[in-house]
Amino acid sequence: MDAVTTVANLRAAMRPLRPHQRCIGFVPTMGYLHAGHEALMRRAREECDLVVVSIFVNPTQFGPREDLDAYPRDLARDQELCRRAGVDVLFAPTSPEIYRRDHATWVAVEELTDIACGALRPGHFRGVATVCAKLFNIVKPDRAYFGEKDYQQLQVIRRMVRDLFMPLTIVGVPTVREPDGLAMSSRNSYLSPTERQAARVVPRALQAAQEAVERGELETARIIAALEGTIAAQPLASLQYAVIVDPETLQPLRILTQEARLLAAVCIGKTRLIDNAPLAPKAPPPGAV
Repeated sequence: MDAVTTVANLRAAMRPLRPHQRCIGFVPTMGYLHAGHEALMRRAREECDLVVVSIFVNPTQFGPREDLDAYPRDLARDQELCRRAGVDVLFAPTSPEIYRRDHATWVAVEELTDIACGALRPGHFRGVATVCAKLFNIVKPDRAYFGEKDYQQLQVIRRMVRDLFMPLTIVGVPTVREPDGLAMSSRNSYLSPTERQAARVVPRALQAAQEAVERGELETARIIAALEGTIAAQPLASLQYAVIVDPETLQPLRILTQEARLLAAVCIGKTRLIDNAPLAPKAPPPGAV
């Protein structure tokens, strides 16, 4: 399928379609699509009358020494996946189309961005929130779909939409994983065969933390220690962060008293992988006081 590359052409393409559609679904991506993105598209296809996908490698969410130039791109491959998933409109703008030379407006979501990726990547979520606000204004969807793999991003966008009274619903879609448990990610393509084998430690570490909770552990420091021990056993892996937070506010927790979210970032060689897992304290046996 052909891609629309300008805001004016996208609006022109959607103008005759919009009056006939009860619900417009939107999937914003940075391209190099995989099965995780396809799950978002198919969910949108099931729930919406018109499905729009964007492919835009957003420069403002990359730091000065990050992988903007190296980020994988394959528009022809992406177009075919979108066609198979039943996408109606594909929007693939250039950077100057989204950020004009005199661009001076930014969206910053505070507090939720103080930890995890936000703490390690200053300005990252400002870039994410700004580009999502722009894309929402361009597409004007009723529903937008984001993967739970980028859990902090999902909550940041939900808070932005809530706080700014944006007229759309943010839908989180469960993480799609490889058969060995590794979360689908465009950055997985950076891994060498040896590193790809080593990357299996990431889902194993999350599982070690979940097993600690299942054994009755409630102190988050001890739960994280179980994850750290698993990561330390893999020579090619190094832990950037691990934190257990409230699933909505993302405030760090010391004791697990209700459902929480474990967020982690692990470097395999030079490749940084993020993942997360739900945690819930073990229910007391029936009749316990």
